[in-house]
Amino acid sequence: VLQDLPEVTPEITQDFLKDHTVYRAHLPGAGVFQCSITGLSFEVKSAVTITYRYATWARLLSEADLEMWVPAGPLFHIEVQPGVMQAVRLPHFICLAEDVNTSLCSIAHFKSGKMTLERPTRLIAFSAVLENPSFSLLGVLWRRLRSTLNSLPMHSLVLIFQQLSAANTTLHLYLIPDDNSVKQAIEKQEMNWNSKFIPKPPPFNPLFFGCIYRVTSTNSVVIMPEAHLPFCYKSPKEQQLFVEIYIRNMAEEIGLIMTDTRNDTVVWRASLRSGDINLPACVSKTLSGAAFMKKHKTELCSRMRQLSTILLHLRDANVINSDEEEEVRGQDTSHRRNQVLLELAKKKGLEAQEQLYQILRMKDPYLIADLE
Repeated sequence: VLQDLPEVTPEITQDFLKDHTVYRAHLPGAGVFQCSITGLSFEVKSAVTITYRYATWARLLSEADLEMWVPAGPLFHIEVQPGVMQAVRLPHFICLAEDVNTSLCSIAHFKSGKMTLERPTRLIAFSAVLENPSFSLLGVLWRRLRSTLNSLPMHSLVLIFQQLSAANTTLHLYLIPDDNSVKQAIEKQEMNWNSKFIPKPPPFNPLFFGCIYRVTSTNSVVIMPEAHLPFCYKSPKEQQLFVEIYIRNMAEEIGLIMTDTRNDTVVWRASLRSGDINLPACVSKTLSGAAFMKKHKTELCSRMRQLSTILLHLRDANVINSDEEEEVRGQDTSHRRNQVLLELAKKKGLEAQEQLYQILRMKDPYLIADLE
């Protein structure tokens, strides 16, 4: 059962020298709290500040390790004062509803480059719980058994992005495990490619590492380099696999289908509607962001969330500088912070408003869809 925990939104800072995004959560008192961005949860005895960031499995697991273990969730670097943390809940993407052998689960703990393994105190949906933890680098691993290599069920995501600067309609479709560190790395890469996120539901059923899934369409489209996607784990720092879907003439509705090549079972289906797609690059969209901000300013002031993440992306895109970021953060209410950010984007012109608009489409697509 997925537990509904009180959420905490961390402060986000970027360490540009080390290419790290650092999260800092200020927990108000004793209790269990979940990070709204990473899914990491903490059970603490008292008020405390916790600093954490994603790390990379690929730098720490040897080839011999990877023959025995498969990453089953993100790897975290966590720092907190001793004696306050009663338990940490590390995200995993193994589907426990499928009656898997939970004794194969371990928590990897890295110190000075050496890995030790600990048994989780208990395993729950989407998290492995470790009580009285010590900290450095922690993440969930699953023991490989040759007989079960293709039978370990995983929660997964299908991510679709439209490349706004490409000809006609060009989409990138990714198939990844439900790992926020991987998802965020893809979002960042696609934002650099001037892409727009198109939200669609995940697969109906758990998928399996090592299996090949085929992407097809109900309409005439071109899928490159081929229609087959292997389902595997690649670290956030690696280039993720995707297929490019080229639609020469966008119909009112196009169906996309994903099937398991072992038995031709349909595992995912989605409809791509003309309203999901931005106009091609040859049609001017210069005013789309500015017009949207102007029309919905009142709603955005009251409903815009994930401000720390939005500011981080604006800094990455050189839309705002550190002084302007502090000006926004320094306001005393969320409504006022949103208002100041919108006014700042307006002062900077059409391009800044377009950047903010595209970031909102990616980070809060349901708000944008509702307003549109």
